[in-house]
Amino acid sequence: MRPALILAALLAGPAHAQDRIEVDVELLLMVDVSRSMSLDEIGIQKQGYAAAFQSDAVLGAVAEGMIGRIAVSYVEWAGAGSERVVIDWALIDGPETAEDMAETLLASSAYTFSRTSITSALDWGMTSLETNDYSGLRRVIDISGDGPNNQGGPVVQARDAALLRGIVINGLPLMTRDGRYDGWSVEALDRYYSACVTGGPGAFVLPVYDWEDFAEAVERKLVLEIAGRTPDPGEATIIPVQAEAPYDCLIGEKIWQQRRGQGFDFR
Repeated sequence: MRPALILAALLAGPAHAQDRIEVDVELLLMVDVSRSMSLDEIGIQKQGYAAAFQSDAVLGAVAEGMIGRIAVSYVEWAGAGSERVVIDWALIDGPETAEDMAETLLASSAYTFSRTSITSALDWGMTSLETNDYSGLRRVIDISGDGPNNQGGPVVQARDAALLRGIVINGLPLMTRDGRYDGWSVEALDRYYSACVTGGPGAFVLPVYDWEDFAEAVERKLVLEIAGRTPDPGEATIIPVQAEAPYDCLIGEKIWQQRRGQGFDFR
């Protein structure tokens, strides 16, 4: 390559980096809207996040950051390729921007889709984090769901790819029970998330056992993620990368096969 072209290439990289807005954390919220979630439960999730982002605790965590602002995106997911952006990457730096986000979230329509592809959600999330307009000191995918992966390929491959890119993955397993789709989930969903889905420095799993506790759990989770603080044992389950006992990370695919009577594959 000629010297002039080399110089142009070197200058192009920093210029692009300077165009990105610096934030304390790029926080991607991947929220389950699979068919096992009722419209009421989808509404509870939106209301919980809207309230949490306007809370004193969360706004205080934002203000206390090194830069004092964060970038957030709220994306609904279910089966492979079903990701829907509800809130594209938005800057939160105080009460006004937090209120704007909450209003947008609450005004969005309900949406559900079949199957559960945590793999697709993580793959989609990696691309979103690497192509947005922000540059965070940390990058976090926060994924919630009420069942194991059953479509899109082995979830551990997507998790490991994200970890190699320096992305932290936290989990919010929804372990509520209503009887309608319980047969598609697993009893120890929190263990599944910790062994097969989450990882990275300070990663944690915070299970929700009752919908009445959802808003409080989300607020606590967001404070930890925004502050970049490792949770105390009493706050959440601390999950070192792959430190759990062996777990069958293909259990969701096997449940799908057994209940549908189909041949086992990863499509």
